[in-house]
Amino acid sequence: MWFKNLALLRFTEPFSLNATELEERLQQRRFQNCGSLELASFGWCAPLGRDTFPLVHATNGFLMICLQKEEKILPASVVNEVVAERVQEIEDRRGTPVRRKEKDALRDEVMQDLLPRAFSFSRRAYAYIDPKGGWLVVDSTSAKKTDELTSLLRQCLGSLPVVPFATRERPSLAMTLWLGENGPPPGVTLESECELRSPEEDGGIVRCRKHDLGAPEIQNHLEAGKEVIKLAFTWSDRLSLVLDENLAVKRLRFLDMVQEAAAEVDTDDAAERFDADFAVMSLELAAFLPQLAEMFGGENLQAK
Repeated sequence: MWFKNLALLRFTEPFSLNATELEERLQQRRFQNCGSLELASFGWCAPLGRDTFPLVHATNGFLMICLQKEEKILPASVVNEVVAERVQEIEDRRGTPVRRKEKDALRDEVMQDLLPRAFSFSRRAYAYIDPKGGWLVVDSTSAKKTDELTSLLRQCLGSLPVVPFATRERPSLAMTLWLGENGPPPGVTLESECELRSPEEDGGIVRCRKHDLGAPEIQNHLEAGKEVIKLAFTWSDRLSLVLDENLAVKRLRFLDMVQEAAAEVDTDDAAERFDADFAVMSLELAAFLPQLAEMFGGENLQAK
């Protein structure tokens, strides 16, 4: 259940729905498996994984939701091969070439024939709403997956007034200064991983892993004008993460102090375990995200 990535969105208006009201809105797009002639299907499912559980899991005012998407696997190479066989049969039979429009029609026919026999796979995208803090937090590094989730949520709610999280200071510049004489802000401990990019268009990228970021070669890159576009660090010995230039959080880990707090709830029940972990995770992030904004000069309210 623990989120491993964070796509951060800010509400520009208060989120006023409670869990029951949000549940009613999501029910109109509950997940259903692909039909025999559908390439994909997506909708809301219970975060706890069973149809008997609600679509909204509420804990301490935080609202967890989950988008499920099923896609048919129909490789283009398979479709092309079948189309080529049918084209060859037609041309042999009538002695004239098959034109483009006929090929397009044949491709549609082949797709309709193959779809019912195609394999499918499903994936889930989790997110939660923090109404008090004004956050929509998605466990994803993919802009496409985040857009799918927010688009469907917008359809169900009628509107979804959110914008990407933005700060006053440019993250790349600030993180570059962290590696220089300024050092990181209070509570931040740099780890041994970063990416540097030259400022020129299509500039070169230097990736460093398991490397002393205070080493002379790193400083040489900085003096040459390269900027930090990804940086690994820990926050207050509670979280470990990689932050990129767009304020996307990747490879998030909740460290021992946080895990110990979750472990205080001793239970073998999966639902209770999920609820306890979600409670600890959401409260931890509610404390961290305002601090993340302060690391970069505060939040850019104009972006909201």
